[in-house]
Amino acid sequence: MLADQRPTIHRISGEPGWHRVLVNDDGAGDRLAATSGERVRAWVREDFGVDLISMDVTGHGADEAAELWRGVCVDGAPYAVKLSGGGTPAGIVVSALLAERGVAGVAGPVPTRDGRLWNEREGRRLSVVPWVSDDRALGGGMSAQHWSSYGALLAEVHATAVTDALAKQLPREDHTHERVAPAARALDSRIRISVGPADYLARAVAEEWSTAADVVFTLLEQADGLGRELRTRMAPSVVCHGDPHLGNVLLGGDDRVWLVDWDDAVLAPRERDLMFVTGGGLAFAPVSTQEKSWFFDGYGAADLDPARLAYYLCTRALDDIADFATHVADVRRSEPERADALSIVRGLLSPTGLVSLALLSLRDLGLVRDEIPTSALLQRGERS
Repeated sequence: MLADQRPTIHRISGEPGWHRVLVNDDGAGDRLAATSGERVRAWVREDFGVDLISMDVTGHGADEAAELWRGVCVDGAPYAVKLSGGGTPAGIVVSALLAERGVAGVAGPVPTRDGRLWNEREGRRLSVVPWVSDDRALGGGMSAQHWSSYGALLAEVHATAVTDALAKQLPREDHTHERVAPAARALDSRIRISVGPADYLARAVAEEWSTAADVVFTLLEQADGLGRELRTRMAPSVVCHGDPHLGNVLLGGDDRVWLVDWDDAVLAPRERDLMFVTGGGLAFAPVSTQEKSWFFDGYGAADLDPARLAYYLCTRALDDIADFATHVADVRRSEPERADALSIVRGLLSPTGLVSLALLSLRDLGLVRDEIPTSALLQRGERS
């Protein structure tokens, strides 16, 4: 996800039971971490032979099926400890392979006592990875050399040879976006029938949705068309991170960068990753022309397909807007969490947000007319 997440960490060392995690500095977006830190610490010791003297719950990431801790070992070494309840282990497999092949900027998982990459605990995957840095790229500290290192890192990832074993583990891009369309249509129906007069957040997201609905369904229609076209001219697939926005980039010493959170790893055309640099970044942290130049200094020349970039912009914008607008409309969630999701929706609809950028990419391809009603959408974004 493209959420603006600046997490607070809450100490749980020596404190068994349930722990609430705040994923924003202002306390918005509280999330209940249902697994005891003491139990997880015992599992890490038993499964991985790593003795953690403390663990901190952290709100990094937007994966609600996962819990993440920062643990500190007896020798002071920090580790990321993760319990994942959804998806597949493909991300763990890919990061292990890349680290084994010496790709700088990818931290491989710590093996279990019997040599596996993760262990199953209560139906979820428990994994441990070195905690490589606390310095996030979203903090604004990206230098020219950091951008170049970021480009070089993605180039090395994309150049990774795909073994038969890896191909069996990774999902493969098929340009069908089968999850996106039902989610957008279900949200449209839900918002139209569920707005209550006393729920100001539901009213607010309904207003945003009514302003943007024509544009959203234009994106969906065009994504369907682009998907059909691209399935007739498939491009070579490479190992892609799948979600390499700056929220998943950490800064290290000597101008190096680390790419973390490989849960969305996929075999896809390189445009899947490069979309985040060429025009699909975070609304609150757009990538400048100069930063793109620094990135490609490290990545190298790339002949990119504008139609494929537009397709990925559309599908990502649709996925994000449907997901976060659904969070706002869900009255079972806490009010701070829903308010946080509403701010993300408004960011997606802003002039630098993914919905607006996706529409502009379609216009550049001549696929939408100037009559598409975007002025109100952009004005709404400017007021947010």
